[in-house]
Amino acid sequence: MDRRALLSIVATTATLWLGAAQAQSREIGFGIISTEASSNLKSAWQPLLDDMHKVTGLKINAFFATDYAGIIEGMRFNKVQVAWMGNKSGIEAVDRASAEVFAKIVGKDGTEGYYSLLVVHRDSPLKNLADVLKARASLTLGFGDPNSTSGTAVPGLYAFGMNQVDPLKDFKRTVRANHETNLLAVAGKQLDVATNNTEAIDRLLHTHPEKAAQVREIWRSPLIASDPMVWRRDLDEPTKKLVRDFILGYGRDAREQQILQKLGYSAFKASNNLQLVPVRQIELARERSRIEADSTLTADERARKLKDIDTRLAELGRQIASN
Repeated sequence: MDRRALLSIVATTATLWLGAAQAQSREIGFGIISTEASSNLKSAWQPLLDDMHKVTGLKINAFFATDYAGIIEGMRFNKVQVAWMGNKSGIEAVDRASAEVFAKIVGKDGTEGYYSLLVVHRDSPLKNLADVLKARASLTLGFGDPNSTSGTAVPGLYAFGMNQVDPLKDFKRTVRANHETNLLAVAGKQLDVATNNTEAIDRLLHTHPEKAAQVREIWRSPLIASDPMVWRRDLDEPTKKLVRDFILGYGRDAREQQILQKLGYSAFKASNNLQLVPVRQIELARERSRIEADSTLTADERARKLKDIDTRLAELGRQIASN
């Protein structure tokens, strides 16, 4: 190879490398949904974020908000580029904030899912869902964040919607809060019953074991796909590779496993937007039930709305069948 050709190759390689380096985001916002107090979440997530910085060289700015919508909006306005979310909030981020799923968590027992729960104080006379539904007019209910999968979407359908109960109207009083707050309120007998999930119960066993001992499960949902990790679609490819390689490779030694176990995880696994389809189906089923029961609609309006929902449900079914 002559000198001119060699210099051309070197120049081209340098240009490509420089372009990638310039494109790469040297700083990212990492969003963490508000399942409990920010101080608890920070202590649990910060060791992983510190490791991400050391391995990738990226400056990682943890982004907390008082509700799930704050993380979604942070991603929408590009203040957050990578985030841990639930499936319901993940749908909102994909639809409204230019996000896509790239990974999901694996539970510390190796499972790739978790369960929504209804919980009561251990001394409560309520023994099951039927007891709750029967006495609902006299009960206070702790419901989840509007964008919570296990706190709102899943129990909203399986516990309440399928039994023609409106959780926001049919109880004596309904309050919305994050998982930890609802658990503590039940433990302190400030709420009669609350929605929650198995992961939050496990976290409470570590953060407030004496409170966890005061809480009893009375209903459990079908399995919910584990939480997704999402990033903005327009995040540059060099940064995506750094983040993806770190996340999917994390947990391979004892120290990293200890950090993950504190979060309730054992690993991360590659995923994509298809994992959101079951929760999309749940949301559409809830909407279909609402439309069917809406007496203000004309027959033509109802038929048109139901046809639209059925079309969307059929398309989701085809997406699952083709993968």
